[in-house]
Amino acid sequence: TILPDPDSFSEVAYSQSTGQKEQLSRCLQRGIRRVQDLCKVLQLPRVFEETAVSYFQRAVQHPSFHLVSLEKKELLGGCCVFVTCRQHNWPVTMGTICSLLYAKQELFASVYLSLQKELELSVPALSLADLVKTHLNSFRLFQHAADVPAPFVEDKEKVVARTMQMVELASETWLVTGRHPVPIVTAAAFLSWQSLQPGARLSCTLGRFCKMAGVDLPPPAHLRLKELLEILLRMASQLAWLRVFKLDKKTVVKHIGDLLQHRIFLLKNAFSQEDEEEQGAAALGEGSPGSPPPAGGVAEEKGCPSGGKRQHEGGPRPLLPPCLINPRKRLRTAAPSPSDSAITGDEPISDSEIEQYLRGPEEIRAFSKVKAWP
Repeated sequence: TILPDPDSFSEVAYSQSTGQKEQLSRCLQRGIRRVQDLCKVLQLPRVFEETAVSYFQRAVQHPSFHLVSLEKKELLGGCCVFVTCRQHNWPVTMGTICSLLYAKQELFASVYLSLQKELELSVPALSLADLVKTHLNSFRLFQHAADVPAPFVEDKEKVVARTMQMVELASETWLVTGRHPVPIVTAAAFLSWQSLQPGARLSCTLGRFCKMAGVDLPPPAHLRLKELLEILLRMASQLAWLRVFKLDKKTVVKHIGDLLQHRIFLLKNAFSQEDEEEQGAAALGEGSPGSPPPAGGVAEEKGCPSGGKRQHEGGPRPLLPPCLINPRKRLRTAAPSPSDSAITGDEPISDSEIEQYLRGPEEIRAFSKVKAWP
């Protein structure tokens, strides 16, 4: 065959071309490289990298992300990697990716939610067991180091196993629901590590523990630690051989192994007794209408004005979520000043007040007759 004369070819506009030789924009190229580098740092499989890159390309082409700030566009790649890891049940936390990208978790979370909504991605919940193993893998307390004393080094498998039991206990007592999991895992790992050799580790604080382990200390971890210790103390009160000791938040750590071994029985026994006491108190309070009150009723009312106050002062309480046990205080509205309460005539008129001035047909006729008089 003979090729046609090249001079006879007509020029084709770029907008009418096939686009096969079209190059990617610089923003898209940088984003793809950022996604690939992040996958290499996290040592993710090749399939994860390809999926994350495809999500990033879809996000960049979506109209919702055309006019976002440059900072949010840089976080899109991290969000795509995070979504891919969650879909494949790969235990990576949002805080890990934020630390690699030097990003704020609040901003990262907002971009992640927007990405999930706009692309309609299905993201399953993260397994707490996998999160415990992943979070403890970054601890430096499992190998001898110059900045870690010898009594503080512990076997990794023992710490992971006991931390799993502590996290299960926290889940059964409403300490995990609706909360960020990392502070709870950090507090559970600290108590587990202390309980394995309490003699040399009870003096170590949570802050020092995180510093030696080489992990950040989440601000709510102190509150989660306090709540876990309260649950342990209530469980310890149900063991016969521990009632003779005056246990506190320091000494109860020595008996965590026994408490976790019998945790189902202890939790059921502790809270079932409290439920029975509440039902009994309610039955006594109801009574019969004609029956006189008990002899000690007046004295009890004087000594303890309210049952809720008795529960907050250390008495028995039901197993409820922390948000119900310690609700947030409502802000009090300021009392109106005399100048604000003064009547000026410009106050809005309510509907009920307007209805008082509406006249019926009879009142209209009577009013017209009165108005017709000279």
